[in-house]
Amino acid sequence: MKFHWQISAGEFFDLLRPAALVFSALLSTWVLASARRRGFRSYVAAAWALGTFFLPFVVLPLYLIARNSAKRRARSIHPENPETSQPAESSARPVKLRFVAPVVYGVLLLSLIGLYLYRDRNSVDAHLARAAQAKVMGQREKTIREYRAALALEDNPHTHKLLGIELADAGQWSEALSEFRAAERGGEPDESLPFRLGQALDATGQSSEAAIEYSRFLNRHPCTQSLPDKRCAEARRRTMAAPTNQLP
Repeated sequence: MKFHWQISAGEFFDLLRPAALVFSALLSTWVLASARRRGFRSYVAAAWALGTFFLPFVVLPLYLIARNSAKRRARSIHPENPETSQPAESSARPVKLRFVAPVVYGVLLLSLIGLYLYRDRNSVDAHLARAAQAKVMGQREKTIREYRAALALEDNPHTHKLLGIELADAGQWSEALSEFRAAERGGEPDESLPFRLGQALDATGQSSEAAIEYSRFLNRHPCTQSLPDKRCAEARRRTMAAPTNQLP
């Protein structure tokens, strides 16, 4: 048995971003601890740490250069005992207290990252993005699941239409009809919506109502323009084939 594992560029980025944020947080915490141990003033150490978090590949090399420069200056002033070059404030600071700030900083930063990733992953935009990725990958069940999750957070007519299309493609016509009607009630501007409603009504055995929707579609711009939509011929055929004439 062979297993085919596929991952899109978007899904790979979703996996890589949390790792990159955690890595930046750990580097930032190390820079803060290192800067305080080297005797940098508190606000300078904090600036180096925050800069490393937001721009790790730019700020970290600069910090290492600054740290080495400070170390060379200390050796030139106190060649026998460079550690005595640290300011009195740093020397008097208890060793345990020196590392409390980096630990608290690291825990707080990682907690904020976790909260941000949780809220971002469960936002409407995140669900819609994952639905789009799943659609490209041909994962219909996941696409439907993500659209429904997005609608649970925000009632949007366009999302109702997109979900209806996926349900229709899956042959779930009754549910698709409900979504198309919800999209229409919400004011979805897509002029092909009556055609989709007609298809769903036809598939659920409501031919007369379907003919009315097809007739509405035939009066829309896609069918009145100089080059009609290819679906117009199908709508016209369906309208003429309706068992009863209930057209408006």
